[in-house]
Amino acid sequence: MTETIILRAVALTHVRYRKGDDLGHALAWASLLPVFIGLGGFVTHFIFRRELQAFCFGLGLIVSEMINQVIKELVQEVRPATCEALEMCDSHGWPSSHSQYMCFFAVYATLLSVRRLQFADELRKVFTALLPWPFALTVMYSRVYLGYHTTSQVIAGGCLGLILGSLWYFFINVIVAPWFPALENTFLCRYLRIKDSSHIPDVIGFEYKNSRAAQTDLDSQNEGKISKD
Repeated sequence: MTETIILRAVALTHVRYRKGDDLGHALAWASLLPVFIGLGGFVTHFIFRRELQAFCFGLGLIVSEMINQVIKELVQEVRPATCEALEMCDSHGWPSSHSQYMCFFAVYATLLSVRRLQFADELRKVFTALLPWPFALTVMYSRVYLGYHTTSQVIAGGCLGLILGSLWYFFINVIVAPWFPALENTFLCRYLRIKDSSHIPDVIGFEYKNSRAAQTDLDSQNEGKISKD
């Protein structure tokens, strides 16, 4: 007798859309934004920037996802009828984890931009604060359009993301952030060059000016060596 093998896909990256549906194709890619943000964004950012604020931000998204999975297991609300075609009926739908993730990300990024980060001008601050919201709304819409969630499941996920993102922001920046200087002075942070740059006005401009100044000093030293030779 031939044994039947049941396979499952990784839900985070297994996105289906109706063949020939160009909008569905675009929204399928849009629904992968949490993956791009989590892996391509935070992991890369932390490796190259080593910022405490980014580490805490990313940790909050992980905590939010854990809370989402616990709630799903407790509520066990089924997905819409389209789950059979999407091969997603064996997982629960309330609240939508994609919507929760994006709204957590959007509200934390906005609060960070408005209340803590310093920009060269007001226009850049407003642009950065508003930037995540169109992406969050697009992901939320994609989950309903593609049939992965009902509207109520998406709204629940979005509301929970807003609440958790706001609470996590104030927990990190009111309770934890005052300890950032002490953390920066620990052996591990000094060895790995982990820092907090959120107090520096226009940090990109600051780094650019210092980089140019270092290059100018290096050029002067090289010219001095050549003239001596």
